Amino acid sequence: MTRAPQNLLAVRRLLLDHLNVDPDAVRDQDLEPAEVGIVGDPAHRGGYHCGSDRVVPRDYSVVESPRDSSGLTLDAAALDVGLFRVSVGGRAHDLRSFSTWCVAQCTAGTTDSRDIREIIYSPDGKVVRRWDRLRKRTSGDNSHLWHTHFSFFRDSIKANQDQTPLFRRYLTTIGLLEDDMSAEAESKINSIYAGMFLGGSSMGRSVDPDAGGPAAASNSVVAKLDYAMQRLDALTVQLNTLSNKDFTDEQAIVTGVLAALTPEKIAAAIPATMAQQVADELARRLAA
Repeated sequence: MTRAPQNLLAVRRLLLDHLNVDPDAVRDQDLEPAEVGIVGDPAHRGGYHCGSDRVVPRDYSVVESPRDSSGLTLDAAALDVGLFRVSVGGRAHDLRSFSTWCVAQCTAGTTDSRDIREIIYSPDGKVVRRWDRLRKRTSGDNSHLWHTHFSFFRDSIKANQDQTPLFRRYLTTIGLLEDDMSAEAESKINSIYAGMFLGGSSMGRSVDPDAGGPAAASNSVVAKLDYAMQRLDALTVQLNTLSNKDFTDEQAIVTGVLAALTPEKIAAAIPATMAQQVADELARRLAA
């Protein structure tokens, strides 16, 4: 039996929480629960509102992308959003502006829209248009004059990928939600901070950033940078204290190089073929 997946139920709850302004009354301007659908009615066959028990032969929601064929389960992979109208800061927002905003995000290729396969919508309540990531179709039936259809690639539904970020960003953009940091973003920032200043078990050996000074040994990025700079400074001092003779006395340099070149090392460095050629040439000259 086709079922509503948790990640699309989360999108549904998010939209209703903020666009059903008066949940205790049915109002034309509110987005009502009956206007946000995931699973098609019992007669519905084929398409993203259906799971594996209701797809039809050569169903476009299965065969046109490996993301769909590999992700087919009993879960539906579509969301319908009905008419609404809200005013925030003196500006009105409705299904039309919501739909065109979402299409613009898909067209721009934003990260939070990459799992959307298609959007069937009306920009003005008069014509129906279709944005299709696979560029297979451009329109839909007239029911989309009063509701917008979102199809999601089935593999993202099967993997329970969070689909709320795009819709949360819309609600933030129009001012219904504060621009707060997502839990995922906050977690990443905390990880970066910990790596920079505290270190972690995956960052390798600890170093003493001030060589026996008050700072404790650490494996943080900052400690390692301090340690590297200290070692570079020490090396610079050593190089600067070397006498000029060490670099300019050519005879001393030649003598040092020759002292290291023993007959055995010279012989080992000469290829066997070249050594034979040298021996043959010496023999020829001695015979002459």
